[in-house]
Amino acid sequence: MKNLAMLALVAALGSVSVAHAQDAAAPAATTEAPQARDMTMGQADAPIELIEYASYTCPHCADFHNNVFAKLKTDYIDTGKVRFVMREVYFDRYGLWAAMMARCGGDMRYFGISDILFETQREWAGSQDPTVVVENLKRIGRQAGMDNATIDACMGDAAMAQALVDSYQKNAEADAITGTPTIIINGEKHSNMSYDDLKEILDAEL
Repeated sequence: MKNLAMLALVAALGSVSVAHAQDAAAPAATTEAPQARDMTMGQADAPIELIEYASYTCPHCADFHNNVFAKLKTDYIDTGKVRFVMREVYFDRYGLWAAMMARCGGDMRYFGISDILFETQREWAGSQDPTVVVENLKRIGRQAGMDNATIDACMGDAAMAQALVDSYQKNAEADAITGTPTIIINGEKHSNMSYDDLKEILDAEL
């Protein structure tokens, strides 16, 4: 998966700028490798930690975010009951590129961009042409307030792409992740579920 993801990244970024992707990778040999940290929401000392493994190209993940996540955020994350951890899964190159673009927006924009990616999944990821998908992702980035230079720099960062894939593989192996979405609530693993079922589990933990 690691080599496939990197080859796919560079191949598709030829539509953006192969030269830029190569330039972005060059400093990795002389500088410290980037860190692919978890993206989190909610209070650090919340009584419940909910980790979601999700792919931006997974229809079931989009269903969870479009129909369940908003209620989860309002009722549990915003009220200090749940600390939410998003761990991206890279089953394909489109999902990796989407994650890189979402992270490009920084902490303040990340979850807003994630919402857009899930809500418009069929539109931006629906093409078989990688160049079209890259342009679709750039359009979402611009919608979130970023300029083309910033987006190109993020999506052309081969060192960060490798760090993301490495982190995903390490976490997925440790948690035995085989499908998405996978939801881990205080260490207990669950599959996709309705909000009512999720609420029942969360309330039992409080």
